[in-house]
Amino acid sequence: MFIQTEPTPNPATLKFLPGQDVTGGGPREFDTLEAAEPASPLAAELLRVEGVTSVFLGSDFVSVTKAEDRDWAHLKPAILAAIMDAYVSGQPILSDAGAAGHAETAYEGEAAETVAKIKELLDTRVRPAVAADGGDIVFDKWEQDTGIVRLHMRGACSGCPSSTMTLKSGIENLLKHYIPQVQAVEAAL
Repeated sequence: MFIQTEPTPNPATLKFLPGQDVTGGGPREFDTLEAAEPASPLAAELLRVEGVTSVFLGSDFVSVTKAEDRDWAHLKPAILAAIMDAYVSGQPILSDAGAAGHAETAYEGEAAETVAKIKELLDTRVRPAVAADGGDIVFDKWEQDTGIVRLHMRGACSGCPSSTMTLKSGIENLLKHYIPQVQAVEAAL
């Protein structure tokens, strides 16, 4: 098995490409060993590597974020070994506990139509670009009264030096262009 690595715009995050399916569905992010243990044996093993602070599992890649005081030269061998062991062992990357997503707010009427348009644009125009950089952007909330869209940045996008610019210059302009009700895009807290 050959695992490629790619840099991301976030210098604290590397993208690992195992050449095989990773999640088989939607992306998942893990910031703690406690969250990863029941959901993903691979993510749990990666978070056990000293210096790894978060793991993002995409459809066909794994993004790993390191602590600032750590060096990739020391972390990469352990990360590559954990990924290879997960695939060679045949264990699932996500367990049944890891397949569940988060609960989402239900919208009605005009708000539901606006949210559907926002999600479609995110899925078709934004996600492919940020996935190429080892991250993901997920819809969090639409505030109809203020016209604010709140998004979660995950994987390499979370904590990336250019994430604010991506939100404001890229995504906000795109959504405003196609959906006049959108006034601003902000990171979800």
